[in-house]
Amino acid sequence: MKQVLLKAWRTRGWLACLLWPVAQLHGLLVRLRQTLYRRGLMASERFGVPVIVVGNVVAGGAGKTPLVMALVRHFQAQGLPVGVISRGYGRSGHESLEIRPETPVYASGDEPALIQHATGAPVFVARRRAQALRDLLAAYPATAVVVCDDGLQHYALQRDIEIAVFDDRGVGNGWLLPAGPLREPWPERLRQGIDLVLHTGQKPAFEGYTSRRQLAEHAIAADGTRLALSALAHQPLVALAGIASPEAFFGMLRARGLTLQKTLALPDHHNFTTDDLNALTGQTVLCTEKDAVKLFPLPGHSELKLLAVPLEFSPETAFFTALDARLAPLLSQLPSSHGHQTY
Repeated sequence: MKQVLLKAWRTRGWLACLLWPVAQLHGLLVRLRQTLYRRGLMASERFGVPVIVVGNVVAGGAGKTPLVMALVRHFQAQGLPVGVISRGYGRSGHESLEIRPETPVYASGDEPALIQHATGAPVFVARRRAQALRDLLAAYPATAVVVCDDGLQHYALQRDIEIAVFDDRGVGNGWLLPAGPLREPWPERLRQGIDLVLHTGQKPAFEGYTSRRQLAEHAIAADGTRLALSALAHQPLVALAGIASPEAFFGMLRARGLTLQKTLALPDHHNFTTDDLNALTGQTVLCTEKDAVKLFPLPGHSELKLLAVPLEFSPETAFFTALDARLAPLLSQLPSSHGHQTY
């Protein structure tokens, strides 16, 4: 036992080892909660349409929202009515709400606003995802498939397909929070319902499907005008990002041959204010689409050249083939009013 602890101390760090007992308790509580839901001792709701949950077992962003948008576009291309539900992290209020183009970002959350803006699909947010789904189906009864942005651990909503997303961190040191990054034990969770594993980074840590992510060759202004990134080459630029991995965004900009005079790495879901823009007056500023949904409505954006650079995210073809194979029998059980024959 002593040798095991010494090895863990060397490979995982002293702080993780000190937090190990708390992580063990966390693991026990996670397993207890899972057991209570599986045995029906805690209420869990099922609805009459297939539900696909996109989430991760590692704390922090791993690329869930880009995947949700890719799934929505995949279904839309096949004529399949699709809707999205989310808790709407960081939004004010807890009521169930449909996200519309005019909905303030503070009421919707940045990621639901981005999904609605980018795909045009119906998007509902609520503190309880089951309520968001109930309201989505009431407003759009022809919906044939629902994608849940995050919620892998939200067992109160039953699901038909679970997709776990990982970035280059993999499972980190392999320990549960707070000693490590895991919300649930892995690979134990893989054997308890995960249908598909998708890696969004460049170096997958273990088996799973892969994806390609790169910046578009253009940037978009608040009025929708497009500007080729090549036109910005050799200009002094400022780049800012309030996402999980700002440096990844900055690196992709540099890979496009852009010169970043200054970079501003901000916390994920950063709440921008006019003061943030006032400090950048007169400069050309590049941001992510997720940041743009909060920055473009601010009055100060007209005092600088603010451009959002879209991310092009494409899971490998085999991923969609596997997904379609799992979804097809579920769609075949829907009434014809859902329009699943076009799938």
